[in-house]
Amino acid sequence: MSNQLRGRPMIILGEGAQRVRDRDAQSYNIRAARAVANAVRSTLGPKGMDKMLVDNMGDVTITNDGVTILKEMNIEHPTAEMVVEVAQTQEDEAGDGTTTAVALTGELLKNAEELLEQDIHATAIIRGYNLANEKVKEELEVVSNTIDVEDLSLLQKVAETSMTGKGTEVHKVMLAKMVVEAVKKVSYEDEGEICVDLDFLNIETQSGESTLESELFNGAVIDKEATHDNMPSEMKDANILLLMEAIEIKETEVDAKINITDATQLRHVLDQEEEEIRNQVQKIIDSGANVIFCQKAIDEVARHYLAKAGILAVRRMKKSDMHFLKHLLDTTIVSDIDDLSSDDLSKGKVSRDDDDKLFYVESANQDGFGVTLLLRGSTEHVVDELERSVGDAIDVVSQTVTDGQVLAGGGAVEIEIASRLRSYAESVSGREQLAIEAFANSLELIPRVLAENAGLDPIDVLVDLRAAHEEGNQKAGLNVFTGNVVNTFDAGVIEPTHAKRQAVSSATEASNLILKIDDIIAAGDLGKSSGDMGEMMPGMM
Repeated sequence: MSNQLRGRPMIILGEGAQRVRDRDAQSYNIRAARAVANAVRSTLGPKGMDKMLVDNMGDVTITNDGVTILKEMNIEHPTAEMVVEVAQTQEDEAGDGTTTAVALTGELLKNAEELLEQDIHATAIIRGYNLANEKVKEELEVVSNTIDVEDLSLLQKVAETSMTGKGTEVHKVMLAKMVVEAVKKVSYEDEGEICVDLDFLNIETQSGESTLESELFNGAVIDKEATHDNMPSEMKDANILLLMEAIEIKETEVDAKINITDATQLRHVLDQEEEEIRNQVQKIIDSGANVIFCQKAIDEVARHYLAKAGILAVRRMKKSDMHFLKHLLDTTIVSDIDDLSSDDLSKGKVSRDDDDKLFYVESANQDGFGVTLLLRGSTEHVVDELERSVGDAIDVVSQTVTDGQVLAGGGAVEIEIASRLRSYAESVSGREQLAIEAFANSLELIPRVLAENAGLDPIDVLVDLRAAHEEGNQKAGLNVFTGNVVNTFDAGVIEPTHAKRQAVSSATEASNLILKIDDIIAAGDLGKSSGDMGEMMPGMM
């Protein structure tokens, strides 16, 4: 048998399977990752452009938020999905800097490909990138500024920097002040450390109004209507019940059939159902509740009896709103009306806005904790982008409050760290030195793209920035509005250190993971996305 197989290839792949190996596999993966990076890099910075994304249902999203763009693109390419995960990780861990992380991933792979073409092994590049990443973390600690978290004006600058270039930019000063105030309200000290619990900070949106009408409310804002016109619109001395169970006829566990032969029997069945609902409502009345927020349905008959008893009831509440109310009121969510008692109620105040569109809920409980940012905008598209950008600002401010470290933005930190990396590379022997230098060059992508997106000459800007840093100005960055090199920290362009550290780490890990792949075995056709970079994006959609 062994003699018969000698000299013949053994086929172990199924019919239609494809395999790409060695340099071809590395090149294939790098092209896919770079295509994703190139798709979002034009959105970077205050002068970044927006993307219009249209899904299969025709719904339109207009944004320059990196993670939102990549989510809406519906990418299917396996390597490209790894880069999307970089953006998602950055969003989860830092809240902002998703475009930076993705663009940096693409640039690291681009420079790695040039080293591969010089016959430098991928393993050496990976080692060099890991050394560079560790050095970046060390240097970020050195160049970071430790701030007083009670310095509200500086925290506002952090929020404004995050919102600059997004849909909120026109009103960023007002919104930044609200964001900082909101974060401070949900901050507390635990064993000497400042913690921020964003579970107690809710964002509610409303279209058809000016952004200037946005407000911060100490309590919850519920976008619902009362279930009956005769119910009270507000309750100053409210006994609030949070209910998970529906107020309606309970379904039997098994299917049952009732044969009705005359109208009397039908009337009897209906009376029985009404009696059951009346009993449920009576239990609520007996508990002393006069405001009900119900996560499920409320039967029409039940609504009638609740209104007759002067009880305000709201149905089909969002699960997230129910849990926020639970935190705010420091109470429990009742799952069974039969077990309801007065101990399950919470004191508070419920009022209605002037347009009768929103309920405002305040807690009378001193242990209650929670605030709501009510964001208003002229259209749904404006409100959606407003929510995204304010959400990012909340994340970066909360990170700054907890970790207390910030950096100069506008590409200043990237130029400074790149310079320090090149000095460090001289102390490293072997081919890893070239990888560290490639890493340093990759960091300079950020100021280069900032210049490109602002319509400036990136080479001139890079030369000016390097010269300023060689003269010792560590905070020299690009003012994209004037094209001048300025001290961006003094100019109020301030970013949290945590976001930058996370972006570099995520980009490094993703790049190394992709570089380590030298064999791709696919059950189907790889041809759809194996063309050049210009053809890559249609194949990934």
